[in-house]
Amino acid sequence: MKRIGIKGTIVSNNNKWIYDLFGIDSVCPKDVEAQLLEAAGEPVTVEVNSGGGEVIAGSEIYYLLATYGNDVTVDIVGVAGSAASYPIAAGKKVRIIPTGMVMIHNVSGSARGDYHVMDKESKILRSFNKAISNAYRLKTGLSEAELLNLMDKETWMPAQDALEKGFVDEIIGDENNVLGASALYPLKNNNPKFLKEMLI
Repeated sequence: MKRIGIKGTIVSNNNKWIYDLFGIDSVCPKDVEAQLLEAAGEPVTVEVNSGGGEVIAGSEIYYLLATYGNDVTVDIVGVAGSAASYPIAAGKKVRIIPTGMVMIHNVSGSARGDYHVMDKESKILRSFNKAISNAYRLKTGLSEAELLNLMDKETWMPAQDALEKGFVDEIIGDENNVLGASALYPLKNNNPKFLKEMLI
């Protein structure tokens, strides 16, 4: 199985050279595309450790992974945050290390001008939030309202929380389901006796 990486800041193709010039870890859509072309249709494992970056570049990476013609496994080997959190949703299987984290939050931007410009920018950012939540919805099955609320609060999810909410499918190395079972603990403690027994 071919292994490819999404590590460092997610940047646009045009801005990649700046990060390379200063030796800063980064990845752009063309980097991912080149690695997928090299894989030549073989199953791939995508290792992710990125705090995010440019929202549109993240969307293009999501597309590349979602339309790759074979199995895509995503391994979160550090953090998958912000613009790195929705490309992972393209994986057929998403796994996370026990010390890994997933972070989702509102899209941010900048604008300069009068209140009309600021109002327009606010609407654009809210539209981006809804667009990104689509990727999360397809992966997790959570509602748009639930996801937008999690984004609005800036939600950091350790492995158990990411598994419970459906952002990942498996915790790496947890073959005995020690950590995975703990994700059900709140559910067991807040339901009728018959349901608790079903969850044992």
